[in-house]
Amino acid sequence: MTSSQTAVDVKSLYSEIWQNRQEYIMFRIAKQVADLTPELNAKGCPPLKLSIGAPTLPAPQAIKDVLIASLSEKDNDTYSTTRGELSFRKACAARMKQRFGVELDAEKETCALIGSKEGLGNVFRGLITPYLADADKEIILVPDPGYASYVDAIEGAGGKAVSIRLNPENKYLPNLNDVWQDEIISKGIDPKKVKAVVVNYPSNPIGAVAPLSYLQHTVDFARQHGILAISDNAYADMYFSPDARPHSILEAEGAMECAIEFHSLSKPYSLTGWRLGFAVGNQDAVDLVALVKSTMDSGIFKGMQKAGTFAITSPEIQTYIEEVAHVYAHSQDVTLKGLKRLGWPVEEMNPPKATFYLWVPIPKRYSSCEQFSQDLLKTSGIVVVPGTAFGPNGEGFIRLSLVLPEEQLNEVFDRMERDGFTYTV
Repeated sequence: MTSSQTAVDVKSLYSEIWQNRQEYIMFRIAKQVADLTPELNAKGCPPLKLSIGAPTLPAPQAIKDVLIASLSEKDNDTYSTTRGELSFRKACAARMKQRFGVELDAEKETCALIGSKEGLGNVFRGLITPYLADADKEIILVPDPGYASYVDAIEGAGGKAVSIRLNPENKYLPNLNDVWQDEIISKGIDPKKVKAVVVNYPSNPIGAVAPLSYLQHTVDFARQHGILAISDNAYADMYFSPDARPHSILEAEGAMECAIEFHSLSKPYSLTGWRLGFAVGNQDAVDLVALVKSTMDSGIFKGMQKAGTFAITSPEIQTYIEEVAHVYAHSQDVTLKGLKRLGWPVEEMNPPKATFYLWVPIPKRYSSCEQFSQDLLKTSGIVVVPGTAFGPNGEGFIRLSLVLPEEQLNEVFDRMERDGFTYTV
């Protein structure tokens, strides 16, 4: 570089939407843990990670075998399509029929996804016209606390996320008409700015399950206001008892007129790194996802789709899902016993009957879930997620992911007891 040349200030070229954004919260937590690991190891407290929402159990070998066998098949290395191979989409439609009793046109009402997170991001991008002024931003209603990527993706697309507050008082099933009145009408927001409402049951981070009547309420609400109902159903197959068996929003009357639902193979099949999911529902909404995808990616590897087809249609793999659910149910029992030993009011916590999450109140002597999480990490090497990572309404709670083996779960509570982390002083 000559003296007359200067370095380009690349950061000054960033989009105004992205200039001050932070990395996804789970990656920030992972980086902090990595930085602290040598210190924690030195004092005999290697990190025990109750933070990441990902299975640690191995995926079924039978699914891997299908992928391996596909590698030598003719034309396997060529591009797929934006929507995915029809064979995979037919399997998705068959799964929806078998699991939820929902009839779908595989060609028009299904779309393969590189994981449901990608699909959600693309539907938000397709719905939102970006504006820089806050007063002009288009709105999507999202659960609070809720999956952190909702807000990140909506704001990253130039929109605004407005909270649907979930709390024990409304049994995590808030009346959406009240939300509309309190968050839109009472605040003088133009209702035409609202594009969609997101529901997530079973819930991340709470684990709450919604009855079909609540999903019907969501559909009725969406139709009344002319907006899209977006159902994130990534945990639909992770439940502990028949009475907690989750529903699809597409079971609700009128849902095909206004709703799209996102499914993922990541959690129930222990395939998080494979990035495979699907969208189903209203044809225009599915078309929108496919349209945005066509500008962003070139489809999913065909061998992956073949393995996914096997996974969602195989009785053998259904048995795996049910067995894994028993493992998570047992992990929840172990965790609740550990918390009770340390004084937590587990009888009042209404433990969920789905997912591998537990939504836990912080000790009364703490006013900040962030501070409690930091103290747990730095003192005891226990990694949890502060409730505010999922929205401001998460203050006062932490989320535990119950994916560690039983021996390590027990060690969590042994360390907490040793270091004085009890519920009461």
